[in-house]
Amino acid sequence: MTTNGTLTHGTPLTRTRDRLRAHPLAFDAGLALVVLAAMVCSSFTDPHGSPAGPTFGDRTPTATGVVLMLLSAAVLVFRRRRPIPVLAATTAFALVELIADQRPAPVTMSAVISLFTVAAHTDRPTTWRLGLVTMAVLTFAAMVFGPTPWYAQENLGVFAWTGMAAAAGDAVRSRRAFVDAIRERAERAERSREEEARRRVAEERLRIARDLHDVVAHHIALVNVQAGVAAHVMDKRPDQAKEALAHVRTASRSALDELRATVGLLRQSGDPEAPTEPVSGLAVLDDLLATFRNAGLPVELARTDRAAALPAAVDLAAYRIIQEALTNVRKHAGSEARAEVSVLRVGRTVEITVLDDGPAVVPAPEPGGGHGLVGMRERVTALGGTLTAAPRYGGGFRVQAILPVPADCEGDA
Repeated sequence: MTTNGTLTHGTPLTRTRDRLRAHPLAFDAGLALVVLAAMVCSSFTDPHGSPAGPTFGDRTPTATGVVLMLLSAAVLVFRRRRPIPVLAATTAFALVELIADQRPAPVTMSAVISLFTVAAHTDRPTTWRLGLVTMAVLTFAAMVFGPTPWYAQENLGVFAWTGMAAAAGDAVRSRRAFVDAIRERAERAERSREEEARRRVAEERLRIARDLHDVVAHHIALVNVQAGVAAHVMDKRPDQAKEALAHVRTASRSALDELRATVGLLRQSGDPEAPTEPVSGLAVLDDLLATFRNAGLPVELARTDRAAALPAAVDLAAYRIIQEALTNVRKHAGSEARAEVSVLRVGRTVEITVLDDGPAVVPAPEPGGGHGLVGMRERVTALGGTLTAAPRYGGGFRVQAILPVPADCEGDA
């Protein structure tokens, strides 16, 4: 037997029960032999043999009784495979014994075992229908055809034993169903926990991939632009080339710092005081826009949320959306493009809008699988917001994200 993947030996009773469950036919054969022995011993017992009580050996079973006992015990071997036919057969053997034999052997004992099996392996309505029929038929036959008066305790015993067999079998079936239901709920809960863990891992991997994409795409785009400027003016205007190289150095240092911060989150996962999100947010939006202005992209900012506190997830998503949108402007809109950024707090939402006046070019997926617009959409969808990214009428491109703000932060607006 195993528990949580660990091998345990268990008690002798547990090991014996497991072996019997693994070989049900052998168990039923053994039970049939025990029932046969009990019926044979009972057939030699006379409950009214003497005034002092039952006597043993004063009576002997008839040949018919012996044959019926053998047959009724033999069919018990198949009691779990064919419970209802076995009940019918043992009941028929008991009826024949009660009606035809003047010294009936206790063949009814096999019918009691069969009725218990039916009750334990079928539904409750079937149990009580067959149980009532079996009790009525056997009790009636014992009262009418038995050698004792109809009111004898042996006849009432037939009624009592068959009724208890049906009740006990039904109780066993109910307990088995209850245990199976508990086991199924436990297995379902375990599967749900595993699926939830896999889902959380996938979401975390996707979040980290988006952060890394935003960091690398933004800074590498700026480095590429400034390096191109430096190469273009290196011979004629060395001072301007030196300034462009300084911007390259600043952008690369910023990229390394943000990458170090993002990867540091993974290395500090066991530290309860470690942050769970990068430190970027709208608080450093001016610094972000300054890097684009240094790269030659004029950017204007309008915002009404400077006094508002936003949840960390919303704050980071707003920052990353602006960063990715401006990176796309710098990469795709041309060197003469201008950009406008607005951050507006409207009720329980924050609206982020990035406009440019360059050619209406939809950013294509980057080689290697990078998807800036897809990443922005995933960020917004994860927070329950909406994202619109499409060319503007008359030229340019427009990115607008509407992010919901929880009610407990609304009062800060």
